[in-house]
Amino acid sequence: MKTTTINIAGMHCASCVVRNERSLQKLKGVSSASVNLATNSARVLYDETVTDEKQIEGVIIKNGYQVLSGATVEAQKDAARKELGMSKRRATIAIGFALPVLFLGMFAIELPLTFLGNNLSTWIEAILANFVILVLGREFHIGMWKQLLQRSADMNTLVSMGVLSALIYSYVAMATGGHFFFETGAVIAALILLGRYFETLSRGQASEAIEKLVLLGAKTAHLVSGDDVHDVPVESVVVGNILLVKPGEKVPVDGKVWKGTSSVDESMLTGESMPVTKNVGDGVYGATMNSAGVLYIQAAKVGSDTVLAQIVNMVSEAQMNKAPIQKLADKISGIFVPIVLGIAVVTAAVWYLTSGDIALSIVRAIAVLVIACPCALGLATPTAIMVGTGLGAKRGILIKNGEALQKGSNINVVVFDKTGTLTLGKPVVTDMLALNEEFTADDVLRLGASLEAFSEHPLAQSVVNIAKEKQLLLSEVAQFESVAGKGVKGDIDGASVLIGSARFMKESGIVLTAAESRIEALEAEAKTVIVLARNAQAVGMLAIADTLKPDAFEAISKLKAAGMRAVMITGDNVRTAEAIARAAGIDEIFAEVLPGEKAEQVRALQGGGVHVAFVGDGINDAPALVQADLGIAIGTGTDIAIEAGNIVLVKGSPMKVVEALMLSALTFRTIKQNLFWAFFYNIAALPLAAFGMLDPMIAGGAMALSSVSVVGNSLRIKRILKVPSV
Repeated sequence: MKTTTINIAGMHCASCVVRNERSLQKLKGVSSASVNLATNSARVLYDETVTDEKQIEGVIIKNGYQVLSGATVEAQKDAARKELGMSKRRATIAIGFALPVLFLGMFAIELPLTFLGNNLSTWIEAILANFVILVLGREFHIGMWKQLLQRSADMNTLVSMGVLSALIYSYVAMATGGHFFFETGAVIAALILLGRYFETLSRGQASEAIEKLVLLGAKTAHLVSGDDVHDVPVESVVVGNILLVKPGEKVPVDGKVWKGTSSVDESMLTGESMPVTKNVGDGVYGATMNSAGVLYIQAAKVGSDTVLAQIVNMVSEAQMNKAPIQKLADKISGIFVPIVLGIAVVTAAVWYLTSGDIALSIVRAIAVLVIACPCALGLATPTAIMVGTGLGAKRGILIKNGEALQKGSNINVVVFDKTGTLTLGKPVVTDMLALNEEFTADDVLRLGASLEAFSEHPLAQSVVNIAKEKQLLLSEVAQFESVAGKGVKGDIDGASVLIGSARFMKESGIVLTAAESRIEALEAEAKTVIVLARNAQAVGMLAIADTLKPDAFEAISKLKAAGMRAVMITGDNVRTAEAIARAAGIDEIFAEVLPGEKAEQVRALQGGGVHVAFVGDGINDAPALVQADLGIAIGTGTDIAIEAGNIVLVKGSPMKVVEALMLSALTFRTIKQNLFWAFFYNIAALPLAAFGMLDPMIAGGAMALSSVSVVGNSLRIKRILKVPSV
């Protein structure tokens, strides 16, 4: 199976979307098709052994739309700019020509000249109205004709029939002496052209997220070749190249620090404003900003493999996907136009039968046709999804599809994996205690780190790391010896020094009577305690633990304040789980859970009638991420977990979980608001038009403004997203 994205020109309403989707899905070999009005594109999954892109494009062209085949990103942007410019010119000229028609018609102005039985003002109205309706508004009529050939109807059908009815009846009136409706047809056409310009402008604002993300990337890189450094296009960088990144410059590609130390601003990637210190061996990412210091990096991922490229692709995919609620709107829009045409015919017939006035009946039918254009319905969902996913990407929250937004809006329970999700996922020294007045805590750490520097054990590395952070000068060690699973020993400054577990100390003849109560207290907090002894006397101890992430407690508090339950799941023992849960403010835990049982626990929670979000980062979290109603993967975790998640958090911050759920709720609430007003508008306006309470020109303006209001409401997401305070 193969997926292709096709850019389409000429779509204006939800019925256009439905028509293209239905036609594409009927094509043999096509598995699924999703057409998006806001992005003017279609994404098609098809069997390339049965059909190909040319046949798929042919279906769209046959429907009366234009395919921008093989267009590059720049070509698409250029086409969008041209469309915006053209729609602006048409709208401006149409308004300019329609105003004189409106002025002459409304005030029944007569000029001192008559030609072929009609006043000159009437001829001016006719000429200007003809230009606005037939020339500037030709896309309405061409669209209607193409749909007629397909035995179908869309927004163009409604508009074209409305304005042509006004124009044709006015011609008849010129010959028979009836009332003219030139101003009605001209003003309606002008208002709808103005509305299309505003729609095009608003859609561009809503879809700016991807363009801004693409622009974040560096254009050139400083390639190091021996003693020479020269600039090359970033596209020519290959894996393994050594690149120089100067202070104030963007990192060109993903890689690792090869030489140098600096602070890097990763806010574009993580949403966090604080720079991150980078040392040799640390990972760096393309488009992040080198704040200070010179870095030499070795390229690890280039082109489409970089994190930025994957983010752009993920956001693009999300904007193409539909939320389940949109499918309902599409179905309604698909049958809406034929129903409106029927209502317009019935309206004209009833008014003619009751009043005997053909002119009045035509005006009422025109109002019905114009007011019912389902543009707002087509834009209600995709514009909100575009804004929501784009804003999420800027904040380090990658939402894979519209369905994730909808699911994220009604979560009742959030289940956190412990290690690497709530905790840092690596051992850290939490406590340093001296047991002898001759020693300080730093003395204990310095001696311990001097010995542990020769060990490869993860706990040993945590001791060395904190000594480096404190810039302690380590001592030379002689006669180093490692005792597997227990500890290490050696000679420092002529004294015999040991560091290891309490068991190791007791086996080595070290008395721990005075320290036992402290050891028990620390172990009760789920910490691993190692003791330091010098010349057969215990002089200090260090406590090591996988510590809670700094913002975990705040995140759990805010989830509770928002009415959600927080649950922790872990394979660790109950004592460790309870200690971490207590520190995080979590009341419910599942401890000693085997990797394969995490999904079963999620399923059990769902059996209680709640909607569950699962947050995890490991390979063993993937089944639970898939089983949950909403899977939230920590981006710092494994590729498998990221692939399984519906939402990916670039930075492994628990507060980002809160922000992702708040963004989902806000976006989905905006979608429902958009759909409500779009449906309410049509349901309320159609009877008003049919019963003669809505002038056709007012209907045209209201129809145009309804689409703009939907897009404007979606853009509000950018301004009102806030994580609630406790």
